[in-house]
Amino acid sequence: MKHSWEQYAKWLRKNTGSLEGKTVAVTGSTGGLGRELCRYLLHLGAKLILVDRNTERSENLKRVLTVWFPQADITCISADLSDMSSVREATERLSELPLDVFIHNAGAYSIPRKICDTGYDNVFQINFVSPYYMIRKLLPTLKARKGRVVVVGSIAHNYSKTDPDSIDFADRTQASKVYGNAKRYLMFSMYELFGAEQDVTVSVTHPGITFTGITAHYPKVIFALIKHPMKIIFMKPKKAVLSVLRGVFEPCGDSQWIGPRLFDVWGIPKKKILKTVSEDEQKFIGATAEKIFKSLE
Repeated sequence: MKHSWEQYAKWLRKNTGSLEGKTVAVTGSTGGLGRELCRYLLHLGAKLILVDRNTERSENLKRVLTVWFPQADITCISADLSDMSSVREATERLSELPLDVFIHNAGAYSIPRKICDTGYDNVFQINFVSPYYMIRKLLPTLKARKGRVVVVGSIAHNYSKTDPDSIDFADRTQASKVYGNAKRYLMFSMYELFGAEQDVTVSVTHPGITFTGITAHYPKVIFALIKHPMKIIFMKPKKAVLSVLRGVFEPCGDSQWIGPRLFDVWGIPKKKILKTVSEDEQKFIGATAEKIFKSLE
């Protein structure tokens, strides 16, 4: 079997470059997308920081990656995005490192619901509150190195609209809308946050639909029936993650995102304009994000 970078060598030559001397942090690094992304980043010469809640899985991934890349420079940092004390500790460690690129890839879709110590629903906390906090706190570090923030959004952001009376959708039960609301906040808060930023750029990306752990939320019997067709119909993670990788090298302007070119589901990455959120809603999202951040400082 060819390595990912061999299979997409032509695309890589056209859309990426050397990351020698650059330090890149990846949240959710041990998941399906994260693992593939880490391999690409190491192939391009990056120093890698694996940010994951499962320390054992991070260390195991580090061992696997060093088999592929014996000279790899890899650091593991533990971060449970549902726990603000863990998030603060991880962010502090990251701020002490020469960080050039911060990639927020971690996510949670259909999980047992609970209210976190911040008072927010855990799906909202994991997918929006914690990553926004980390990005805001890491801005000085990234500014010093003219860095880049890359966030992984989702087409699910289009499944719902923000509700001022239910910021985190804690009172909702439909997983696609709860997850979509959190991704809507994540994506459009980035446009507001970086709209006037000069020293740090942002890329909002999405992989389309691909077979990873986040898609394994169906009942076991149904999942057993659909998992093989899903693997055939939708892109494999090593291709889907090219959208995220392109984001490392290409910034997005307001309401732009990078994702599969065909119906936002299939194909190599293309930059597109989003028309799913109004200017007023985006400003509301940005103001809410800042209010939440300040309450957590």
